Amino acid sequence: MLLLVLYFFIVIVVLQLVYYLFVFGKFAFAKSQKLTPKKISVSVIVCAKNEAENVTRFIPILAEQDYPDYEIILIDDASSDATLEIFEAFEKKYSNIRLVKVENNEAFWGNKKYALTLGIKASNKDYLLFTDADCYPASKDWITNMSSQFTMQKTIVLGYGAYEKVAHSFLNKIIRFETMLTAIQYFSWAKMGIPYMGVGRNLAYKKEEFYNVKGFIDHMQIRSGDDDLFINQVAKSNNTSICYLPESFTYSEPKKSFKDWFNQKRRHLSTARLYKPFDRIQLTLFYVSQLLFVLLAIFLLAIQYQWILVLSLIGFRYLFTWITLGFTSGKLKEKDVMYWFPIIEIVLIFTQFNIFITNIFSKPVHWK
Repeated sequence: MLLLVLYFFIVIVVLQLVYYLFVFGKFAFAKSQKLTPKKISVSVIVCAKNEAENVTRFIPILAEQDYPDYEIILIDDASSDATLEIFEAFEKKYSNIRLVKVENNEAFWGNKKYALTLGIKASNKDYLLFTDADCYPASKDWITNMSSQFTMQKTIVLGYGAYEKVAHSFLNKIIRFETMLTAIQYFSWAKMGIPYMGVGRNLAYKKEEFYNVKGFIDHMQIRSGDDDLFINQVAKSNNTSICYLPESFTYSEPKKSFKDWFNQKRRHLSTARLYKPFDRIQLTLFYVSQLLFVLLAIFLLAIQYQWILVLSLIGFRYLFTWITLGFTSGKLKEKDVMYWFPIIEIVLIFTQFNIFITNIFSKPVHWK
């Protein structure tokens, strides 16, 4: 029986090897991207609900992008704070800003997809670039960098939405590690020709992609998923590109408490059950293999069964994961999280398991 457990542990280590070296390695070991600016018209779309403080800080950064032909579509989703008034002031100040006012609609109350649909329809440009109201671009060349990855065939661009660094905060390192791990997954599968998701904090696509599938109609009843469910539906091997140039990143302020972050992740993970079958299987297999690796390693070491071999396998597994994630952290400017990698990974594995169990018994709260 113990021998079977050991064999199963070896299988898990091999499975992790396949993921980290042969799948995630597609992104981790990829060459640096080159910037080839495109002369295309872009609509930057920002949807906000009760984000007065954030939009006051971040909209001017968007309005001062160094790009020749773009507009900003500001969508106020029936805010109850001063967001609308702030948007109206920006519309008067900047000639390239247009405002879309969303009133409460009983059928779509609190549904961000409805608000985004109105904003997309109001846009005048063929290419759409999305970010959230609590995000800001890393540089004045954000639009230039993201739009550079469009071609005649590549009509979807997946970007990286990072979180700000907070000194002396272990929670911040967990949040940024999880964000990096998510990114290496969707970037790598996209490079393999099997794109499955993107993040609304930094995402671009041609408007025709939206209209080809009648927008969000197939999942309008699901509050989340304006980014990942939409990309899961429309992204294909021949129409999807990625952008990981440092100037293309966006940044958000991370959650300050574990409870707030836990609830945020519950919302993010609630849509994964609606992905295409292959995407659900590969994601489940990866996270299950992570969990089983930790549990079996603890069990086998606790009973000291073939402990030299077990320790060797554990060391080998951490070696190749550290190499892959190390290269990734360099590309995504998250190197400092790797100093805490083994501890962060274990905390994250059991947190995600907790989220999975919690979501079974209660639904997360969406949008504001």
